[in-house]
Amino acid sequence: METPGRRERKKAATRQALADAALELFLKRGYDQVSIRDIAEAADVSTTTLFKHFTGKEALVFDESQDREERLIAAVRERATGQSIVEALREYVLATWLPLTEHPQYPEFTALVNGTPALQEYGERMWTRHAAALGAAIADDTGADHDDVACHALARFVLDIPALTRGKKNPKKAVEEIFDLLAHGWR
Repeated sequence: METPGRRERKKAATRQALADAALELFLKRGYDQVSIRDIAEAADVSTTTLFKHFTGKEALVFDESQDREERLIAAVRERATGQSIVEALREYVLATWLPLTEHPQYPEFTALVNGTPALQEYGERMWTRHAAALGAAIADDTGADHDDVACHALARFVLDIPALTRGKKNPKKAVEEIFDLLAHGWR
């Protein structure tokens, strides 16, 4: 794997500085009391620079991993022989979502998101936008048609897990309960 060049490192550092400044301001003052200009000033960049990295205030709160969709599909397509799709997706969610819940600022972050309807909606949209691609990957793997409702329902249920478990006292237990339901059905 190649080491990113100086320009890419500077871009990544600016993006991180903006996200950090935004979160700090949002947690201190509240989401609605912070402007784009406030965030740009706190990160010592112009608002034009901010918009080169983020589409708006909501995007500053959530990591929009460019490769999330690829990794979701890889979880299905590259799973171990004999491993079910549900179990592969369980592993993926446990490995990617749970570490976020262990961050020291997670309780404050959760309160911010849960107290801001625009952030709740944006966060859910950021995850669930991958539903069609994940549903198609599940359909391909199972030999179903791409419009198979069960494949798309499974994809959507999995992608709703971060929103469903956000703020739970034991997020791992909540994730496991959801996957048990998906694997074994309602009891």
